[in-house]
Amino acid sequence: MRTRNHLISVAAAEFDRNGYDGTSLSRLSRSAGISIGAVTFHFAAKGELASAVEESGRAATRRVVESVTARGEPALDTVSSLVLALGWLIEADPAVRAAARLTRERAGAGPEWCGCWLPDVEHLLERAAAEGQLHPEVDPRSLAALTGHLVGGVVARVRRDRGDRPGAIAGELADLWSLIQRRVAAPPGAEVPK
Repeated sequence: MRTRNHLISVAAAEFDRNGYDGTSLSRLSRSAGISIGAVTFHFAAKGELASAVEESGRAATRRVVESVTARGEPALDTVSSLVLALGWLIEADPAVRAAARLTRERAGAGPEWCGCWLPDVEHLLERAAAEGQLHPEVDPRSLAALTGHLVGGVVARVRRDRGDRPGAIAGELADLWSLIQRRVAAPPGAEVPK
């Protein structure tokens, strides 16, 4: 089990950095410091290993989503907390970045990575609108799409700027989200729709 988990961890970093087509089993065996036979003992094909990495990234993401949504904050605050938590997770976990990349790049990939968090954001924003937390002119579907693009941009930025200060990109995300939230939140004292 330890070798299997080690392989998934090494593969996550390789798939994140080089993509599906740019990662070979021989490269993975060298990076993991084990024989190609040991790799294929645990994963018969690169696609199997990629699926395991995707599942690892989705599971880590779902744990964050469930942790944040369990707090019971108002809907818009929950979206804010979730966006920021995803930013930190993306920066910290290569399996999450690899899952985001692999579900776009490879045929036969599992469900899209954004599918394990974006529906929660969509639901929360619909609830925020119904509860009067959003400015009346804000379409919750458009805000959810913007959130998807923003978080997707974090994935790309972290991959490109990997050597920067830890937390720098998550900090930028916090600043951007703060700007967005100020524009989309209902004005203080606004009436809640009936």
